[in-house]
Amino acid sequence: MSKIHHGEWWNIEKEFQIEGKNAVLEALKAGRPLNKIYIKKGEQQGDIKKIIELAKSAGIPVVELPRESFVKMAQTRSPQGIIAVTSPKEYVSVEDLLEAAEKMNEEPFIFVLNEINDPQNLGSIIRTADCLGVHGIVIPKRRACAVTPTVVKVSEGTSEHVNVARVANIASTLEYFKERGIWVVGADPEGKPYYEADLTGPIALVVGGEDKGLGRLVREKCDFLVSLPMRGHVTSLNAAVAAAVLGYEILRQREGRHG
Repeated sequence: MSKIHHGEWWNIEKEFQIEGKNAVLEALKAGRPLNKIYIKKGEQQGDIKKIIELAKSAGIPVVELPRESFVKMAQTRSPQGIIAVTSPKEYVSVEDLLEAAEKMNEEPFIFVLNEINDPQNLGSIIRTADCLGVHGIVIPKRRACAVTPTVVKVSEGTSEHVNVARVANIASTLEYFKERGIWVVGADPEGKPYYEADLTGPIALVVGGEDKGLGRLVREKCDFLVSLPMRGHVTSLNAAVAAAVLGYEILRQREGRHG
């Protein structure tokens, strides 16, 4: 591995960083173009050794950094001794999400996230979406978290495999889905218990933000609402947990219908 040139670490801030062993490994497996991989000095064992071998096979430069420089460069709390530098992943169009379902000969299954601001939540939802086989995620361009290095790390690299569309207006996007024959289902405390709802068929599941939930306009665009019954002292679930519970109920009903 080559040594870092003095001052090199701060010049990469204009680029996108992928941090953490699983995230970098999944980026390599997915064929993501990586400009360079930085390793903290002394971290060349286990998964990192495997990553170095894959990087060399792909012709990606690997640079060893002193600990101080590595810490300054990191954008997440625990980069696990490895950082890959690349261009930001491109967002796709809403139409691309529907085309992905069509190519797989499956009814669309999409997550729509309205004003999710916590990167931990977004990363967890992306990871869940990959596990569920969701065809894509829709997020708004404003007042919401984008796909950041923290999101990628929390997703454990599954962000490489989940398409994300970033739209100007969530309400208009929901109208578009309805025009395409997709049921728009909102997660809301005023809805019927989720286990009483028919969640088969093409579905866009809408999960609201941490503070405001769905919001009035988005709620009105939903075909129907479903809720998660609460028996304890809190009145709502974490957005990522709600997406996971409802997402797996949708998958359960789909598999039951085809079983």
